[in-house]
Amino acid sequence: MSSPPDFSLTRRSVLAATTATLAASAMPAFGQTTTEKEASMLEDPTTKYPKPPFERQSQPFPGLAGKMVPKPDHGETSYKGSGRLIGRKALITGGDSGMGRAAAIAYAREGADVAINYLPDEEPDAREVIALIEKEGRKGVALPGDLRDEAFCQKLVEDAAAALGGLDILVNNAGRQQQAQALTDITSEAFDATMKTNIYAMFWLTKAALKHLKPGSAIIQTTSEQAYDPSENLVDYAMTKAAGMNFTKSMAKQLGPKGIRVNGVAPGPIWTPLQVSGGATMEKLMQFGGDTPLGRPGQPAELASIYVQLADSSASYATGQVYGAAGGGGQP
Repeated sequence: MSSPPDFSLTRRSVLAATTATLAASAMPAFGQTTTEKEASMLEDPTTKYPKPPFERQSQPFPGLAGKMVPKPDHGETSYKGSGRLIGRKALITGGDSGMGRAAAIAYAREGADVAINYLPDEEPDAREVIALIEKEGRKGVALPGDLRDEAFCQKLVEDAAAALGGLDILVNNAGRQQQAQALTDITSEAFDATMKTNIYAMFWLTKAALKHLKPGSAIIQTTSEQAYDPSENLVDYAMTKAAGMNFTKSMAKQLGPKGIRVNGVAPGPIWTPLQVSGGATMEKLMQFGGDTPLGRPGQPAELASIYVQLADSSASYATGQVYGAAGGGGQP
């Protein structure tokens, strides 16, 4: 009579079987190796977005992103949030297009409520931004008006704080850029408009916001590579961006002891309405960004994560810093 089969398993055989099962389950689907899967997720930055030459186009100042060819990418479909700014309350000037729009979309997807300021002529772009913010289940507040007016700047901050239930992120992003081939081509009226939009408003808004900003709050300025390496035809604009960079560093020292961080973002050539509404010559526009190491202009979406990082409390030791994004050129 034969003996019954032995169903006992040794500890070594159990471990071997378990290891084999785990190894098999860890294999990527469809026979794709981990290395192949990782490689498929890589994006070549030189071909990720359109390169020059761009078609001839112009708009009256301040211009609309929705009418640009090609349309800028602000992260409308690409930016994915991860809850980094849950419960935060942000005011972003120039939030209808460009870096301001990219920041507004990113902030909402990270959990923040957002108020945006813009000129009345930019209403079509602004409405799109508010819709995107609200789609994320966040509060979006539209506050149009001209930042060249001190009383409006003060009211803007109060209206934003009232609508959002507080304020702990201020992004001074709005800017005026009009190219002029010679200093004699810049009128006193144009010079005054650039100074008030880019410098005075930053001063007025920051001053008004201080009563609302508690320890842990953040102020972020959009400066520019023009602060470090000015173009010959952007004299007044470059002056304001250098001032913004210095304001960032001075305020970081003044507000650091109060627990308020102040940083800046210095974009290089970014595809925004500034370029098609008088900020660049037609010749430069058609080749815009082609002289960078990446061979193309940047898109606002490519800077969104920088604005998030500087607002996020995980960057708590970053203050008085200016983060560059210029496609391999420019400074810092």
